[in-house]
Amino acid sequence: MFSSLRVRNYRLFATGQVVSNTGTWMQRIAQDWLVLSLTGSASAVGITIALQFLPMLLFGLYGGVLADRLPKRPLLITTQAAMGLTGVALAVLTLTGQVQVWHVYLIAFLLGLVTVVDNPARQTFVAEMVGPHQLANAVSLNSANFQSARLVGPAVAGLLITAFGSGWAFLLNGLSYAAPVAGLLLMRPAELYPTTVQPRAKGQLREGLRYVAGRPDLVWPIVLVGFIGTFGFNFPIWLSAFADDVFHGDAGTYGLFNTLIAVGSLAGALLAARRGRSRLRLLVAAAALFGALEVVTAFAPGHWLFAALLVPIGMFGLTVNVVANSSVQMATDPEMRGRVMALFMMVFTGGTPLGAPLVGWITDHFGPRIGMAAGGAVALAASVVVGLVLARVGDLRMRVTRHGVVFVPAPRGATLAA
Repeated sequence: MFSSLRVRNYRLFATGQVVSNTGTWMQRIAQDWLVLSLTGSASAVGITIALQFLPMLLFGLYGGVLADRLPKRPLLITTQAAMGLTGVALAVLTLTGQVQVWHVYLIAFLLGLVTVVDNPARQTFVAEMVGPHQLANAVSLNSANFQSARLVGPAVAGLLITAFGSGWAFLLNGLSYAAPVAGLLLMRPAELYPTTVQPRAKGQLREGLRYVAGRPDLVWPIVLVGFIGTFGFNFPIWLSAFADDVFHGDAGTYGLFNTLIAVGSLAGALLAARRGRSRLRLLVAAAALFGALEVVTAFAPGHWLFAALLVPIGMFGLTVNVVANSSVQMATDPEMRGRVMALFMMVFTGGTPLGAPLVGWITDHFGPRIGMAAGGAVALAASVVVGLVLARVGDLRMRVTRHGVVFVPAPRGATLAA
């Protein structure tokens, strides 16, 4: 389960990331609650999230080109330092009492611009630290790292907001980026598995798109995570609205909901780390269960039942993310990995600017229950459609057995149309 932690460079990376990830989760909770406090609107929370992920939608593929062209370790030192500065800037505005909602919008957008380059560089740098044989394990542990921080960050943020206000959460997040920068500086370059840096050339963006278009094993997992990321992962909107409007709680309630999502996500990440391979059928099954659980949870009648159902939602949601991420990385040629993972992240997180305002509008006008159920229904429908497409591409047929619904190879001579 923890085999990739034997690699010294990866240990340094993971240690730095758990510190900065904790700060990131603190800022996420504080930012959502600050916007809700300033405006009283779930739509405004959706706009903030949309602005943070809009750069990924607009420029994500160019970030992948840069990740393939530039040495990743110095690139990550620069991006991580820049992300820390955005947290400090928001802290100064909040602690001095000058913050307005447009300040939050602007800083969210600037953070998104840095993420355009940081995301593909960080995703593909994992392979350079651990090599191909430990890649699947390291990807899973990265997710476990992120979710472990999610256990601590929301709880600490809830306490800080309640006792002192949002500004201190922003400040701690900004300072937390010193840890990953230090980890990157302390690495031993001789122990890395560097990929060949691609020289600047015309058509590299189109080359990456053509590469993915010719690979159904890459296209359809990316399509599926796109639908789920756009419509199924709008938890800041739903959980803040449930905490405030449905259960009449405070920032502590919102932090608790996020912590329970993290408990399930951490379990899903650790289970994924134990698996040696990432199968597409597991991806489809996890996506379907994720969507179905969101629909059921949306109509949970009581506070504690709603809270308990967040744990399996987190587990299956994280399973979708890890399985899709590792299967796409392992199926991609190293010289194309930056562009492919940029497309993956652009689709997964870049769809948020489209989905978050829509989901926020539905939540405002029809209530949190309908908003969350709608997002889950889209995720469920997408998983069914993509599962059927993958079965057809792989020349499989659906068979109902006493153990459930399974896909089996089509009889010899059968056509895809059959």
